[in-house]
Amino acid sequence: MKQLGFLLLLFVFGACNNAPTIAFKNSLNMERPDEAIVLTRDEINSKIPLKEGQLPVFKMGGKLIPSQIDDLDGDGKWDEAVLIFDFHANEYIEAKIEAVAASQYPVFKQRTNLRLGIKQEDGKFKEVDHYRAIPYTEPFKVIAQGEGVTWENDKIAFRVYFDCRNAKDLFAKRKPEMIADKVHTPGFGSYHKLADWGMDVLHCGSSLGAGGIALLQNDSLIRLGSTKVYEYQKIAEGPLRSVFELRYSGWDVNGKDMQAVERISIYPGKYWFQSDVTVKGCSPGEQIVTGIATCTLKKQPFTFKAADFQCVGTHDVQSLNNDELGMAVIVPKSEAGETGRTSDINYFKKGFVTVKEKGFSNIISETYYIGQKCKSGVPARHYFFSVWGLDKDQWKTEEGFKKYISEEARKLSAPIKKIVL
Repeated sequence: MKQLGFLLLLFVFGACNNAPTIAFKNSLNMERPDEAIVLTRDEINSKIPLKEGQLPVFKMGGKLIPSQIDDLDGDGKWDEAVLIFDFHANEYIEAKIEAVAASQYPVFKQRTNLRLGIKQEDGKFKEVDHYRAIPYTEPFKVIAQGEGVTWENDKIAFRVYFDCRNAKDLFAKRKPEMIADKVHTPGFGSYHKLADWGMDVLHCGSSLGAGGIALLQNDSLIRLGSTKVYEYQKIAEGPLRSVFELRYSGWDVNGKDMQAVERISIYPGKYWFQSDVTVKGCSPGEQIVTGIATCTLKKQPFTFKAADFQCVGTHDVQSLNNDELGMAVIVPKSEAGETGRTSDINYFKKGFVTVKEKGFSNIISETYYIGQKCKSGVPARHYFFSVWGLDKDQWKTEEGFKKYISEEARKLSAPIKKIVL
């Protein structure tokens, strides 16, 4: 699987006026705005050895390039730098690296955000970097701001319920502001009603919502929910990338005790998030499944191939604002498994009750899904897309949505090319 941002690029280091230089090449004949490039600490240190307390910054034509420094393993030392570039078709770019004191590291515009706020005794919400959800065996209770973990960029926001439901939902945006910290605060208003920023546009019911996870075993879908342990861990949060993990253990799959970790990453300027799902204990033939709610879908779902990916999706007048909403999943063609659609049976009304207060059943319904081959302990990556007609005219048509998916799939599939200086 090719890494995000390297779709077009390979970097090399050289010397120009004694300043270390990095070079990138867009190998595709298309514009590439907001492309994220990740450089490791070792790659940078090999050309500009940094002293204790120093961090790298990047300049092009004397101007700072937006960047972010992340400690991904929590050891107190940074591991990666993330840069954001805009590329013209077939463009070659060089940038210089400089060292600055950590205390002088520049502040860049916030374009991603992440939040899990836990309700306190005074009714306010406190943001946490790590938390364990209430066990599913205890009485149901909403403890999180917005009912779960929310992650966003300047285009769209998503949330996952921090309880046994574990479905994903989405907030569509009309403007590029961060809203996760404001949900459920005085003056924000109900996110179920259209506001100047946008609104909650998806009805999830007992579906997998906007990218919920399940396991396909034989002909049965088993939701990744109602696990003995369900934990949230922030990995990184910054202007150019936010990353977190959802960790599960005690997942009962027909008597088999399994574990899972989902690492979610979001970058600026994209109408998708990246998900890397690792399941321990799956057997040959079982598949990791990602799903899309079909609760209000009237048209047929679509499926097509784009570059190195298999895509499934929906587009219809299906939002809670009664306008156009598109959702899709792309997975590598080499890993793609079964696609299908569940029944629309309301299992809650039939007595299969998981959360009475929310009318929720753990049995998955009203979902269109795609599977990925599951190898125990090996991450499986997919990308979940969503667009809203009120945001942009292109999103009002299925053709406009498919065009965007195809373009992004090309970018994510582009090979790395070595540049010799």
